[in-house]
Amino acid sequence: MARPLIGISSYLEDSARWGVWEAPAALLPVGYHRQVQRAGGLAALLPPDTGPDAAAATVGRLDGLVIAGGPDVEPARYGAARDPRSGPPAPERDGWELALIEAALAAGLPLLGICRGMQLLNVALGGTLHQHVAGHQGRPGTFVDHEVTPVPGSLLADLLSPAPLAVPTHHHQAVAALGPGLTATAHAADGTVEALELPSADGFVLAVQWHPEAADDTRLVEALVTAAGG
Repeated sequence: MARPLIGISSYLEDSARWGVWEAPAALLPVGYHRQVQRAGGLAALLPPDTGPDAAAATVGRLDGLVIAGGPDVEPARYGAARDPRSGPPAPERDGWELALIEAALAAGLPLLGICRGMQLLNVALGGTLHQHVAGHQGRPGTFVDHEVTPVPGSLLADLLSPAPLAVPTHHHQAVAALGPGLTATAHAADGTVEALELPSADGFVLAVQWHPEAADDTRLVEALVTAAGG
């Protein structure tokens, strides 16, 4: 049986270094594609493109989609004024990933959102974000572990047990008002929403606030690849 093709959205950086080179680059931490490969899928990186037509064409060639972590979502995307603590905007990536999410939902494509990917799923469906929460990030460039508790009976609880779970995290924004149709299916000890599901979706739609690609637990990506292979 053919291995499912899983697209992963990627960063677009003005400057990156490798070998003797320093230049603009599309890039992604290796944990994302390695987990897809370990789970039995083929990984394809998806740098920003333009418009809903490109997103629909891309989704039409995929078996599953991961919206990866990354920079803060532009507050104007959910009708908010900018908090001084929000990071610099990434308009190309915001527009591309929102178009990918909308195309994936319309096509019933299995979708996994990670950190920023969960926040964008919420925004795509009309939700809002807290622009700053404390206690969910360590030093720059590092992850910290904290506990999350899945909601009993949720898809997440079925996939990850026993609870609570210690997960790697690094974020300072979080889901505020839920987008219509979304259900919060995990929380941190301080009440922060740590997972979202779309029960009415035609297929697998799950998003988490933490970074599974930064750990050895591949169960979430395995579930995505399994759904994509169906």
